[in-house]
Amino acid sequence: MTHNEDYLTTLLKEKDAAKFLEVSARSLQGWRFKGGGPKFVKISHRSIRYRKKELIEWAEGKIRSSTSDSGEVNNDL
Repeated sequence: MTHNEDYLTTLLKEKDAAKFLEVSARSLQGWRFKGGGPKFVKISHRSIRYRKKELIEWAEGKIRSSTSDSGEVNNDL
């Protein structure tokens, strides 16, 4: 799927980013605090935004082929 640059760089509020990923806003908050979530833009102490590009890239990095697939690369081959 290809998107134009304006679409990919659009900034979304937390609620809209959560809706885009089909997760709760609390999930995004937890990932920001603990790490491991999508990259975000910190406009101010109380203003967080997400670019669609980073949301898509983060979700693509979560694709697995089975429940036992940790996503780690095996360099021993």
